[in-house]
Amino acid sequence: MRRVATGLALLMLASCTATGTEVVTRTTTVAASSSVAPPSSVAPPSSTAPSPSTATSPASTSRSSSASAPPATSSAASTSRSASASPVTPASCAQRTLAGLSQKQRIGQLLMVGLQPGDLISQLPDQPVGGVFLAGHTTRGADELSTGIATLQRSVTRSAGVPAQVAVDQEGGYVQSLAGPDFPAIPTAVAQGEESSSDLADGTSDWAKRLVDAGITLDLAPVADVVPAGTAEENPPIGAQDRQYGSSPSAVAEAVVTVIRSMLGVKLGTTVKHFPGLGRVRANTDTSADAVDAQTSASDPALQPFRAAIAAHTTAVMISSATYPQLDPDHIAAFSAAIVTDLLRQKLHFDGLVISDDLGGAVAVSSFSPGQRAVDFVRAGGDMVLTVQVADIAPMTAALASLAARDKTFRARVDNAALHVLASKQSVGLLSCG
Repeated sequence: MRRVATGLALLMLASCTATGTEVVTRTTTVAASSSVAPPSSVAPPSSTAPSPSTATSPASTSRSSSASAPPATSSAASTSRSASASPVTPASCAQRTLAGLSQKQRIGQLLMVGLQPGDLISQLPDQPVGGVFLAGHTTRGADELSTGIATLQRSVTRSAGVPAQVAVDQEGGYVQSLAGPDFPAIPTAVAQGEESSSDLADGTSDWAKRLVDAGITLDLAPVADVVPAGTAEENPPIGAQDRQYGSSPSAVAEAVVTVIRSMLGVKLGTTVKHFPGLGRVRANTDTSADAVDAQTSASDPALQPFRAAIAAHTTAVMISSATYPQLDPDHIAAFSAAIVTDLLRQKLHFDGLVISDDLGGAVAVSSFSPGQRAVDFVRAGGDMVLTVQVADIAPMTAALASLAARDKTFRARVDNAALHVLASKQSVGLLSCG
């Protein structure tokens, strides 16, 4: 998500971008796509994370290490075509958890709502949600945050059936949501990119562990966008705020992999963003509907950091709301099956969580109703809709439920998306299938 810096302050605008469970672990499974293997095929627990094509093992509520999401290609369809779902095998803790959720709870998994740090419970919508984004900037200490998040998780679990992914924007520089006494200032990405790999790894591990100790499960970072040398000031969302690790794809890729490995090493989920890249746009999607990258193609070298992040098993990929004419001249990236399903899922082989940039307050999506935004993102192959507007949750839920009730293909897409969300939770220890 993009933020606009004011003066020298670390100003976070709310436009971005746990644990005892009460899940039902029935032994029957519900197809998240065309077929699902029986629970007997679940691999035995392992202390190491297998490759994306390997089944994940049950994660404990103490947030022990686990694998990346189980293999699943999206069954998303654009407004002009559909893509068939692929089998999700073998069954995992996430799949068994999905089997115990109602349709309302499954749809809830697809929604992440932005809440201001403080009394989180009072801001929660009535509908189940799969995630909470701590929007804005706070100087609260770790103990206070941890207490509030624990209370939040109990409430979410009662409603949604499983705990929430609790996310923040913690990149460094101008984009640092948590800045209290327990969260020292993090250098800008530009400065981080100039550090040695060992120093960057050590620094990242330190601040990432502080997030985990406070109850954060997912960071909406790192930024994988490549800003060409000499163009930073002309690139409002990234370059003008020093959010890039470098000006070459290889340099950015190296830093992104170091950051991802360090964060995953302390059991903090990662979200590489903003696919397929915001380093060349000349407008900010938070404040404009005119963010266009006319250069990026499916073979663009600037995709290298995203490829590297996928190989490093990033938990999630965030989709931008800019337009990429060479990839899809008719849809913004968040609503494009050509970008989300064809490019990210099929060509780049990403089988983890696909999350949107903010689909609530961003000007780039203001011409669409909240319900249409949610439907279009999920139909394109997205899994989790992020909105900073709490009021959006009701119409988004209603729109997703309405289409799923009358369209079995979309209903399967909802299950597939919910499975990706649950797999991301399994990877950070939020699910229990003992």
